[in-house]
Amino acid sequence: MSRPLRIEFSGAVYHVTGRGNARQRIYRNDDDREQFLSVLSHVVGRYGWLCHAYCLMDNHYHLLVETPQANLSLGMRQLNGMYTQAYNRRHRRVGHLFQGRFKAILVEKEAHLLELCRYVVLNPVRAKMAKHPGQWKWSSYRATAGETLTPDFLTVDWLLGQYGNKYREARKKYRVFVGEGMAAPSPWEKLQGQIYMGGKDFVKEHQPDQIIREVPRR
Repeated sequence: MSRPLRIEFSGAVYHVTGRGNARQRIYRNDDDREQFLSVLSHVVGRYGWLCHAYCLMDNHYHLLVETPQANLSLGMRQLNGMYTQAYNRRHRRVGHLFQGRFKAILVEKEAHLLELCRYVVLNPVRAKMAKHPGQWKWSSYRATAGETLTPDFLTVDWLLGQYGNKYREARKKYRVFVGEGMAAPSPWEKLQGQIYMGGKDFVKEHQPDQIIREVPRR
């Protein structure tokens, strides 16, 4: 069976997830999470990404990244690879940490990025790991809401810019928007073809030539 094609182009926006092999935890403690964010910061800087939101769970992570250059696979290979090496050294283990390739959904920015930014930071609440997204230290919520300093690798201007040009008012509206998210429909109801989050024109524009198929791994 062939794998889904990676669609990469300048300015693409993705919802990216990486999961632990055999559903195992990819973070055993807060030091692991700090290490992952350090590697993420390095990758964002090296490849010029814009990270609009993130959330680290126990056995997986979520990222919303924009790639000004067509380099998602290059950056993800380094992110997962560098973190796996550091994790294995720290915990004196060998072998794979992540379950196969990362999963990437191509997102129509203007139509769906805002909704997905909310979805990502609400993951700990849906998983009953926190009662409020602000209680979960390992997501972009607190920085975007103005409750902590914004890390260098996180871009909040586009997201807050959807609510105006003044940070205080924009952050207040962002907190309200996220708070209303638990009652909102799942954004995945709008997923098309397993790899697209966008309208029909968006999908048609970025759909690869139907004659070309990715060669199965074997």
